[in-house]
Amino acid sequence: MTKPSLPDLLHAAVSAVGGTERPGQVAMAEAVAEAIDDNSHLLVQAGTGTGKSLGYLVPALAQGERVVVATATLALQRQLVERDLPRTVDALHPQLRRRPQFAMLKGRSNYLCLHRLHEGVPQDEEEGLFDPFEAAAPTSKLGQDLIRLRDWSDETETGDRDDLTPGVSDRAWAQVSVSSRECLGASKCAYGAECFAEAARERAKLADVVVTNHALLAIDAIEGAPVLPEHEVLIVDEAHELVSRVTGVATGELTPGQVNRAVRRSAKLVDEKVADQLQTAAEGFERVMELALPGRLEEIPEDLAYALMALRDAARAVITALGSTRDRSVQDEDAVRKQAMASVETVHGVAERITQGSEYDVVWYERHEPRGGSAYRHSGASLQVAPLTVSGLLREKLFTERSVVLASATLKLGGDFNGVGASLGLAPEGTTGDDLPVWKGIDVGSPFDYPRQGILYVAKHLSRPARDGDRGDMLDELTELMQAAGGRTLGLFSSMRAAQQAAEELRTRIPELPILLQGEDTLGELIKNFAADPKTCLFGTLSLWQGVDVPGPSCQLVVMDKIPFPRPDDPLMSARQKAVEESGGNGFMAVAATHAALLMAQGAGRLVRATGDRGVVAVLDPRLATARYGSYLKASLPDFWYTTDRNQVRKSLAAIDAASKAASV
Repeated sequence: MTKPSLPDLLHAAVSAVGGTERPGQVAMAEAVAEAIDDNSHLLVQAGTGTGKSLGYLVPALAQGERVVVATATLALQRQLVERDLPRTVDALHPQLRRRPQFAMLKGRSNYLCLHRLHEGVPQDEEEGLFDPFEAAAPTSKLGQDLIRLRDWSDETETGDRDDLTPGVSDRAWAQVSVSSRECLGASKCAYGAECFAEAARERAKLADVVVTNHALLAIDAIEGAPVLPEHEVLIVDEAHELVSRVTGVATGELTPGQVNRAVRRSAKLVDEKVADQLQTAAEGFERVMELALPGRLEEIPEDLAYALMALRDAARAVITALGSTRDRSVQDEDAVRKQAMASVETVHGVAERITQGSEYDVVWYERHEPRGGSAYRHSGASLQVAPLTVSGLLREKLFTERSVVLASATLKLGGDFNGVGASLGLAPEGTTGDDLPVWKGIDVGSPFDYPRQGILYVAKHLSRPARDGDRGDMLDELTELMQAAGGRTLGLFSSMRAAQQAAEELRTRIPELPILLQGEDTLGELIKNFAADPKTCLFGTLSLWQGVDVPGPSCQLVVMDKIPFPRPDDPLMSARQKAVEESGGNGFMAVAATHAALLMAQGAGRLVRATGDRGVVAVLDPRLATARYGSYLKASLPDFWYTTDRNQVRKSLAAIDAASKAASV
């Protein structure tokens, strides 16, 4: 029997999902198939509307080996598992003569834990466990959430938190879930045979396609304990997010609240002398943290070093004692011991990492607004440690064992893939060498006609934004643009404070245009309400730059208040910049400009989401037009028609507004 051709398979899949075949999608599918056949790596930029998920799913399913697909957002995971994969598998089945199986796999804490649900939660201050169902008043929000979770546990097949609608608070979920470190293990747990997390792992082992998230992919790579099943092909979608997600997983944190929790959890399980040693070390650490000032610690101060060594040694003594003592008077001792061990091991791990001191780590203090009942209630400070770079880690762990495809609407910055490639540990495209992964980058374009559908406007006449400076002229400009557009505005701000100030001011100036502000409701509700009414505007910060998909007339003006460079006092970014400079590179371009270009490309991508969309991306920062790095940033954006003429833009916005109103009549 002849093997079905890739174009035939793609055509069948696209028809099944009710889509339209696009040249970019065909080019992408061919490039993915080639990379899998050659066992090489591919970076593919596929603009919005290309249909990139089918562009990688069809060649991946056709080749017949096991595939892991990792995404950054829950929304895309759901789209793949609930829509794209079922339809694609059905469509390809007649030609492939097999029906590939697929499964979703997440971290353990995303699944309901039956042991926690039925036996209770290890209580910090008491011996043994307490029943959260008895402790919470049935009339309270927590009590109602817990009752709903207990009822749901009898009917759910997956135990996956995301299958519970409406959802419950983080506090309620914490009562019925465990981290992988707290888990007793299926063989020791009375509920091991019915465990939802174990069932998800078993389904993943049998599946041809496993859909997961970047964080689990990072844990699998970094911690050396395999979480994902063996696979021959890895596809990373939303790949522009990968470096920050891996950095997040590789970051350690210590707070006084967290250390005190470890003391409380372990005190009843070890002898008094060992418990006192950890208690004393915790008090010493807390005293140091009370005086902590935010910022990077290029060298560890003597008092902190002493406190961390005491913490490390005391935690090690507790871990040894926990492993060798037994106390049958403690109710459900295994669960209590496991939770205590997880807490103390985390404290030991971070204290030891910072004490050992690696030139590849960045250490800093961060201050938080004290919140009642949070982990920071003892002090508003935390100690953080993160890798200076994850590029070496990714090169070693990601690109050695299998073919990797990285896909996103934004991977080509400043005109090539080398910037993103370098952050992933890849040498410039075309470089050859014994240990260098072989890769290529391909931009398959977009089905949208950007020069006809959108305008990039830079407000060149405004004053340069200064840190914490007054931006009255920017607010004047924003007011006029929003009025010309008749609302329909997505405001992307470089800080939450800037978004709040703009929302307060403009609600007073133009009360006829409702302004929604991130943080005043859930993101899903805000986006739904923004899409429902063309006059409504939505202001916010980071997650809006890449989380909004509102085609049509409700989003016709996307405004960026300024170029989103990292804050100059961001310890990790400034350390990375300095390291590039010390090795002879341009730290500003490699770190700050790359960071800004990625965000601006994502932000500008919010404007045109469908072939009929029209509008303006307005950057209220003259540096995009005047600074040397401006051309690099512009080359990273969609190819919109470019202008600095404020009158022209107002006329265009008014015309787009009038056309939308006429079309809706």
